Amino acid sequence: MQVLNKSYPRNCLLTVMDRYSATVRNMEQVVMIPSLLRDMALEDPTNETGIHDLYNYYTMLKSIRVDVDHGLLPKDKWKAKITDSDEEEEEDEEKRGDELDLEAQFHLHFSSLHHILTHLTLKANEVTKKYEEITGLTM
Repeated sequence: MQVLNKSYPRNCLLTVMDRYSATVRNMEQVVMIPSLLRDMALEDPTNETGIHDLYNYYTMLKSIRVDVDHGLLPKDKWKAKITDSDEEEEEDEEKRGDELDLEAQFHLHFSSLHHILTHLTLKANEVTKKYEEITGLTM
């Protein structure tokens, strides 16, 4: 199991990011045969993500961990992935963004990111626990 070796305040975004990364690394170490997670439903009645099996959660959590650990794509590569209609929406959002208070935007996005990473950390723990139940590793 990964251990946090950096010391930040409890609700610091860096703490949440480190906790998420460590939890997903632990999940990757425990889940030796990811294909066992296929067609296994996540027991979550409030599932709004559209992801219905544990394997898809597993791959999504790993993918997000790479972004958390290494940062986002460079802006030019990111823009290449956007379609023309998305570019128009982005320009509209930039215009509206300039009009909004930057501090308010920061707090909104910061709290949203904090919440999402905390939620994903819990999901990674659920995938790990379910895999351990499937393989009989729980004691």
